[in-house]
Amino acid sequence: MSVNSLNIKIKSLLEATFMHIRVQGEIASVTYHQASGHLYFSIKDDKSSIKCVMFRSNAQRLKFKLQKGTQIVVEGSVGVYTPRGEYQFYAVHIEPFGVGALALAYQQLKEKLDAKGYFLQENKKIIPKNIQKLALVTAKNSAGLHDMITIIQKRYPLVEVTIVDTLVQGNLAPNQIAQALYYADRLHVDAIIVGRGGGSVEDLWAFNEEVVADAIFALHTPVVSAVGHEIDTLISDFVADLRAPTPSSAIEMILPDKQEILYGLGELESRYKAQIQTILYHKTQALQYNSLSLRRFSIKNRLEDISVTFKRMSEEYQRIMRYKMIQFSTYLPLIHRDFKQSIDTSLKQKIIKQNTLLEQYKQSNPRNQLKDGWAKVSVDAKNISLKSIMIEDKFILEDANTKIEAICLHKSTI
Repeated sequence: MSVNSLNIKIKSLLEATFMHIRVQGEIASVTYHQASGHLYFSIKDDKSSIKCVMFRSNAQRLKFKLQKGTQIVVEGSVGVYTPRGEYQFYAVHIEPFGVGALALAYQQLKEKLDAKGYFLQENKKIIPKNIQKLALVTAKNSAGLHDMITIIQKRYPLVEVTIVDTLVQGNLAPNQIAQALYYADRLHVDAIIVGRGGGSVEDLWAFNEEVVADAIFALHTPVVSAVGHEIDTLISDFVADLRAPTPSSAIEMILPDKQEILYGLGELESRYKAQIQTILYHKTQALQYNSLSLRRFSIKNRLEDISVTFKRMSEEYQRIMRYKMIQFSTYLPLIHRDFKQSIDTSLKQKIIKQNTLLEQYKQSNPRNQLKDGWAKVSVDAKNISLKSIMIEDKFILEDANTKIEAICLHKSTI
């Protein structure tokens, strides 16, 4: 028998004997082959180990990540790789031992995202207080969407709502939810609510997928996670900026109540009316005061006051003038007589004084002072004596009627 024949017989025997079995063991080693997508690992107990392989088609459906040291239960069959004469376990399904696969996958992803900072409060975006535009990422015909629309119409119908339809369960749901979130982020809304109504763990599992968590964390718009019932806590709840117990409660948490707004507006209206009435009263009082002041101090009123005062003063002046004229008419003849006598006396005195001054003038006139044969001697308009004149000096001789310019030809002392 050839080696190949032996390996083929062994292969047929093993595969016929161990066609569908379940094996429990601890993961001893694990390798994820990136190119092919196959999963290679080995399991062991305290006495031996066995190599295992899970091909890509089955590995894609695996909910949790294999880690060394984890106790698992592997379901599949035993086969032989004839080129090397090695037998191995071909796994078609794996689940954790003692705990569900989904529970382990949930815990693994939660720890991974927590280490990346997805749950930190400092990375949470603030939900706006006044939301004008809202995007709802959910299935368009779901009960959860119907509940949210009903609450919106009752609570705050003024908000503009955009519904982004997506699958919310099944194998295709995670990628669709992520793409719907990215689309909603480009709508420039104030907030995004992503979620669905209640269901089983498997029904809600799409919101526990890493691709959805990555999308929520990457968005620029604040996100509210509203999945299932209050007892359900999903990965999306931890990553989102706000967790709502149900889709309906998400609306109540982020949108105001129109009745409360109307009540508040009524209160504000009453307060504003009271304030306006008070302001109007004070302004009216001030206006009346200013109006009176304006009339009192206006140019027209001042002119009228001046006119009245002028008329009064004019009448007083005329009265005084009439009184004075009556007084003056009595004393006028006496004044006239006294005035005439004063003028006559003054004229006589002036005539006497004039005659006296005339006589003085005649006596003081140099021309009248010079006697015949006598003359005034001057040089350069200055009177001098003959004694000061020298031979050849020029001088002026002047009497009352004649002026002679002379020159000294001879001088002698008498």
